Amino acid sequence: MSKLVIRILFLSGVAIWLAVLTLPDDKLHVVFCDVGQGDAVLIYRKSTQMLVDAGPNNRVVGCLTRHMPFWDKKIELAVATHPQADHIGGFTYVIKGYTVLQFVMGVEGNETAGYQELLQGVTSRKTQISNIYKGDEIKFGDVKFGVVWPEREFVEAHVVGDARVLGAKTDGTDLNSFSIGGILSFEDFDVLLTGDADSQIEDEMIEAGGLRKVEVIKVPHHGSKTGMTREWLGVVRPQLAVISVGRSNRYGHPTEEAMKLLRDEEITILRTDVEGDVEVVSDGVKWWVK
Repeated sequence: MSKLVIRILFLSGVAIWLAVLTLPDDKLHVVFCDVGQGDAVLIYRKSTQMLVDAGPNNRVVGCLTRHMPFWDKKIELAVATHPQADHIGGFTYVIKGYTVLQFVMGVEGNETAGYQELLQGVTSRKTQISNIYKGDEIKFGDVKFGVVWPEREFVEAHVVGDARVLGAKTDGTDLNSFSIGGILSFEDFDVLLTGDADSQIEDEMIEAGGLRKVEVIKVPHHGSKTGMTREWLGVVRPQLAVISVGRSNRYGHPTEEAMKLLRDEEITILRTDVEGDVEVVSDGVKWWVK
């Protein structure tokens, strides 16, 4: 047998073993990606992936590479919580390297180059685009994402013109207040994803009635001073709080006010600027940090 044949057989065997080792299991994985000062959350179970936000730049691609099988270049669902650069900038790189089957975003927009590039990218690829509001639910297999904010009435009251048109201008209301938030559920395990929806509208979120106790939260607005109220935290009562934040960022995130609020409630805190990617895994009953 020639050396070339032996080499080919060896490389083929390595490729097969790599494929076997990267086969997805049947547990739910929620990865809070280390993308610097921004948000990106990769959610997957078996071979289905959901990406909530994509950070400010191409660092999100590194997270996808680390946690998705090398042969899987398809993302079933992407969600842009709101149109700010630290949440949507990375989508430009995602849609170049991956096929995104469905894209969820709010109608509110702005005139920044990053937002316009995102719109052009998803529309040119004829990706299915949807708007979702409080009460809507997205399912993939046994996993569901139940939207808790924004309410349709809130959006319609604060955009100028037709509230069904992507890129609609707002009446000056902070874009953070439009952030799509939802509870990701897999049997008995729940994670609350919040975007940058903070204390400006948390009372309204409570009144809307969609919030409940969860095991894990993504801390709103990177742990800003106005990110959480004690009342809001008392409703969701998490055991683990994950802060997506960049090292030595110019905003001073996470603030001491946010950290104290979490410590006072004896909630475990993990930060992407300290831990890197934070991966939470659940079998639907138990959960753990990988």
